[in-house]
Amino acid sequence: MALKVELKPGEKLLVGNCIITNSDQRTRLFIDGRAPILREKDILTSETATTPAKRIYLAIQLMYIDEDLEAARISYTNLSKDFLEAVPSAIEIINQINNEILTGALYKALKAAQRLTEYEQELLDHASARRSGLPADDESR
Repeated sequence: MALKVELKPGEKLLVGNCIITNSDQRTRLFIDGRAPILREKDILTSETATTPAKRIYLAIQLMYIDEDLEAARISYTNLSKDFLEAVPSAIEIINQINNEILTGALYKALKAAQRLTEYEQELLDHASARRSGLPADDESR
């Protein structure tokens, strides 16, 4: 069964080692075969991986798109260990990422890593609200 991808005008898509850029019209693609596929919005670079969770996502992304898994795997292992030392409450998400990596489901590991970045942002928002004196659950201010 082919993967169906709809691209907005100007949107980019990574397929394998190639970047596909859509023209000025909405496009629907059907992709058969096995190749890493990421939408532009899901791609991080070393410049945009500005938090520990985003660096974990980047390491998994490199495992997903690159042929040389070992360097990215070592980086991921070190980053996730450091993250857990700082944020032990993230153990459930890290365990899910680890399980996906161990079973070779790297795209699912990326999705779990997205949840880790969302969790990290929630923690940062909570800490910021506490510093400013706002109640942690008051998002209207």
